[in-house]
Amino acid sequence: MLSAKHEGTALNAPLVVVMGVCGCGKSTVAAGLAQALGIDFLEGDMLHPPANVARMAAGLPLRDEDRQGWLLAIAQRLSEAQARGVVVSCSALKRSYRDVLRRGAPGLRIIHLHGERAVLEQRLAARSGHYMPAALLQSQLDTLQAPRADEQAIELNINQDPAALVSLALQQLQGSKA
Repeated sequence: MLSAKHEGTALNAPLVVVMGVCGCGKSTVAAGLAQALGIDFLEGDMLHPPANVARMAAGLPLRDEDRQGWLLAIAQRLSEAQARGVVVSCSALKRSYRDVLRRGAPGLRIIHLHGERAVLEQRLAARSGHYMPAALLQSQLDTLQAPRADEQAIELNINQDPAALVSLALQQLQGSKA
């Protein structure tokens, strides 16, 4: 449920995807945003099939065909959450991937976390316990198609702490129609 301060605003039952390459802080920012909005958070990586996880753990980048079922599963979860809202962390690297998600959730809002390669590399080097090796950063950067103006994405630079990013995301979501 949304907190009382958000009732009656454009934030009723928001459907949000926090996107970006590995190491940008998608999960942290998405979880913080979901908490601030009083709605569920879904870690998109949890919906990867075992074959995708094994592929990434072996240092092999995912191909479009590997991502298709995963994206459809996320789109389904977004569709199911339309009445209550949800914030999802999902790389959503290409426009075609985001289009799959939008078909499941036509009012979907995208928050694109981006930053300098050196910052991403530093964060990945400090991360432990994740199956995605830092070696795959380049393949994600090569695949990334930043959202275009017509996607009306919220662009946030990761050179700020997660709490500041959540605050900025909230301000921009409140200032726009979902």
